[in-house]
Amino acid sequence: MRTQPAEITSLADAVKDLVHDGDTVALEGFTHLIPVAAGQEIIRQRKRDLTLVRMTPDIVYDQLIGAGCARKLIFSWGGNPGVGSLHRFREAVQTHELEIEEHSHAGMANRYVAAASHLPFAILRGYNGTSLPEHTDTIKPITCPFTGEQLTAVPALDLDVGIIHAQQADRKGNVQLWGQTGVQKETVLGAKRSLVTVEEIVDELEPKPNAVVLPRWVVTRVAHVPGGAKPSYAQDYYERDNQAYKAWDAISKDRERFAAWMETL
Repeated sequence: MRTQPAEITSLADAVKDLVHDGDTVALEGFTHLIPVAAGQEIIRQRKRDLTLVRMTPDIVYDQLIGAGCARKLIFSWGGNPGVGSLHRFREAVQTHELEIEEHSHAGMANRYVAAASHLPFAILRGYNGTSLPEHTDTIKPITCPFTGEQLTAVPALDLDVGIIHAQQADRKGNVQLWGQTGVQKETVLGAKRSLVTVEEIVDELEPKPNAVVLPRWVVTRVAHVPGGAKPSYAQDYYERDNQAYKAWDAISKDRERFAAWMETL
């Protein structure tokens, strides 16, 4: 267990040091606190051959895929929420430039939990009666040794890097996030290396109702990135930019417009 404070560095340095070509990387956040700035820094640094993991890949994953960063995507749902398709993602699949591994939400959540718990796999009932096991090699039947019931096993996610966004960190590297959270805690706990971008560095964390606190010894790097979740929202800091999601549909649909957007990073 690490006892030293998590290192606080710039976003550029954190991505340079933590994310390597060929890594398996998760950028997690559910509806809000999506680590968009970190994803765009990965694009700027031209990381390649990544296996990207996320329960609900949205526009930042469309950007990563369109920029050529990804070799494979492990996910359970993908889309531009409230708008429609992810066009760079769609084209990469249709042209066989991107390998996909599809799970249910429950399957992905259980894979994160297994990794965070240092277990080799998770067991659930959720895939019984579905066709996903016919298409995804990482879904296997397993028999309960106590009851004989047929269940399903999914392997723990083998994450090289887990990246999340949070509201606050203190100067020692302890992190606090609150509001609607997903598998951010499990992403950090289950990864070999972790990066948390935050809205604010404070002298001391003040307890919040139902907040998630990640102690400094489970976090590798912290980067101060105000607005790092935009255009998603960060509770108590800023609201979701719905127009940005709508605008992305037209940008990602057209190759030339996407290339022009890339030049703005």
